[in-house]
Amino acid sequence: MEEKLSKKTTTAHPIVAPIPDLSVLLIGLLKSVLYRDDDEHQWAALLNLQARVRDYVVVLNLDLVLDEAEGYAFLKGRPEPADDDPAPRLPRLVARRPLSFPVSLLLALLRKKLAEFDAGSGSTRLVMSRDDIVELVRVFLPDGPNEAKLIDQTETTINKVVELGFLQKLKSVGGALSGPASYEVRRILKAFVDAQWLAEFDARLAVYQSALSGTGSHKEARDE
Repeated sequence: MEEKLSKKTTTAHPIVAPIPDLSVLLIGLLKSVLYRDDDEHQWAALLNLQARVRDYVVVLNLDLVLDEAEGYAFLKGRPEPADDDPAPRLPRLVARRPLSFPVSLLLALLRKKLAEFDAGSGSTRLVMSRDDIVELVRVFLPDGPNEAKLIDQTETTINKVVELGFLQKLKSVGGALSGPASYEVRRILKAFVDAQWLAEFDARLAVYQSALSGTGSHKEARDE
C-alpha cells in the first residue's frame, strides 16, 4: 500500500520550456539592430518567430521594424497617442535624443549618397573612405579650418555616426600604413531618413546653410 502511494505522489507533470531562439531574439533586439549578414541563423529564427516577437514587444510599447529586402530588423517606440486620445501615455523604452548639427548634416549627406548609389549601382554595399566623407561635408562647412582641423572635426562626427550604427568601420587589410579608414554606410539609415524626408533634402540643406551662417537651430531630434 505504501509503495503504490509513493508511485502516485511522485508522478511529475511535463514542464513546457520556452523556445531558446525567442529569448535570444528578444534580448538581442532590445540591445541592438539585427542584420541578416551578421547572423543568418538569428535572421532565419526571426522570420519564423516574428509574429511572437511582435506580440511580445507591443506590451513594451515597441514595434518590430523588419525589412527583408534590405536585411535588417530593430525595435522602435510606438507613436504617442494624439492629444485628444484618451489612451494612457506610456514611458518610452527607446529614448529620443537630440543630434548635433554636424551629425544631422552627415546623416543627410550619407542618405543622399545612398540614394544615388542605389540608383546607379548594382551593388548593395556603399563603402566610403574617410577622405570621401571629408569631401562630402567640406562644401557645407565654413571657410577657415585648416586641412588637419577639418579632418579631425569630420572624424569626430564620423565616430558618433558609427556609435549610432549608421556607419560601420571596416577592418584594415594592410595594417596601420594602409591609408585612411573605410566605412560601410549601413542600409538601416533608410529607415531613419525616409523617402519623404529625402525629397525635402534641398530645403533642409538650406536650413543647414542658414545654421552655418549663425541663424536657425543646430539640433534635430530623432529616434535612435
